[in-house]
Amino acid sequence: MSLTRFSDFGTKLCGHSGILQLMDDLGKPLPKDMPSYQLGGGNPAQIPAIAAMYRAQMEKILANGTEFDDVIGRYDAPQGRTAFIEAVASYLSHEYGWNIGPENVAITNGSQSACFYLFNLFSGTYTNGKKATKKKLLFPLVPEYIGYADQGIESGTFVSIPSHFEPLADNTFKYHVHFDLLETYLQKHDDVSAMCVSRPTNPTGNVLTDKEISRLSALAEQYDIPLIVDNAYGLPWPDIIFTENATPTWNEHIVLSMSLSKIGLPSLRTGIIIAKKEIVTALGNLNAIAALASGSLGQAIAGPLIKSGELVRAAKTIVRPFYQEKSDATVGWIKKYCAGGDFAVHKNEGSIFLWLLMNDLAVPTKEFYHILKKRGVIVVPGEYFFFGAPDDGSTPPVEAHPHYDKCLRLNYARPPEEVEQGIKIIAEEYFRHRK
Repeated sequence: MSLTRFSDFGTKLCGHSGILQLMDDLGKPLPKDMPSYQLGGGNPAQIPAIAAMYRAQMEKILANGTEFDDVIGRYDAPQGRTAFIEAVASYLSHEYGWNIGPENVAITNGSQSACFYLFNLFSGTYTNGKKATKKKLLFPLVPEYIGYADQGIESGTFVSIPSHFEPLADNTFKYHVHFDLLETYLQKHDDVSAMCVSRPTNPTGNVLTDKEISRLSALAEQYDIPLIVDNAYGLPWPDIIFTENATPTWNEHIVLSMSLSKIGLPSLRTGIIIAKKEIVTALGNLNAIAALASGSLGQAIAGPLIKSGELVRAAKTIVRPFYQEKSDATVGWIKKYCAGGDFAVHKNEGSIFLWLLMNDLAVPTKEFYHILKKRGVIVVPGEYFFFGAPDDGSTPPVEAHPHYDKCLRLNYARPPEEVEQGIKIIAEEYFRHRK
């Protein structure tokens, strides 16, 4: 049989990637009889009160004549389900005073798909007449989300600015955008076509401050490029955010990405984009080609809950306290079991992850990952979150960041006994593999 060959696109997107490893770890079981401590993937916790809210809404759909049949038996428009779009636009415009309507909202099959669309709308080859130029997407702060790294259809179209970090008391620290590097890069490169940040940041739980977002937005306006803000863990839902300095922001230079995944509907793949009309139209057109339409069930369940305010109330009163308690407990276990080591944890400001730095780890975390996996502990090694080194040496290579191969991303959403035992094993192996 002849060797199967793929296009450049196929070769690039079908090869090994950090996000592939992460999802494989979520879906593939460990050897039989090996205890499992799943601290790696991005599954949210199953919160009984949230599940009951969705179950009740589903029962209303089932009891309402042919509504269920229509939900599962008809395509929505490529832009999304009209009632859901109207509910989202109405809530956000009323709550935050944003000048948006249904024409500013697009629905995709999850925010991961939305980012794939957006990144390739703005990065890659632009042709003007006979002249072709390659434009780049800039990430103002790395470490950044593992799922972004391999989404470009063309190679060499992502570039990142390494963060600087602020040491804090009690074995904690915080990342900040290195604005001097960022502004210098923008001044010297006219090929940046968009910027992207996550807030809260996956993997670290960092929340860019209001001042940082305002400054990034001003740069986006100055250079007339979009600022994509991935708000999958933020306000108003799922509200997994533990700091008050995180005001939701939108204007015509911001593309805001939201999701229903982390408020308990990950399998229903419902991404929400808030953007100016031209971008929303483009996303709808692209979605028609790539997917015909987005899934309807998540929109049908969540739409009435957004309209009534119940989803946001549940986020504030149930989801946020639930995760804050789990985050605080996990930080406590890290400090307990790693006491005496040269370690630090990023300040836990949001998301469902903690970022553990082991300054004196003797092996790279990609190797440490395999050591832990032999004991049933699944984590995500930090190297995957450092990507987008510029090819012209204009900023320090991401590999030169002092945290590059010293960090682990830990998901604390699993049951507490599983998380604590996983942390204990990580600490045991850390002390065995110190310099």
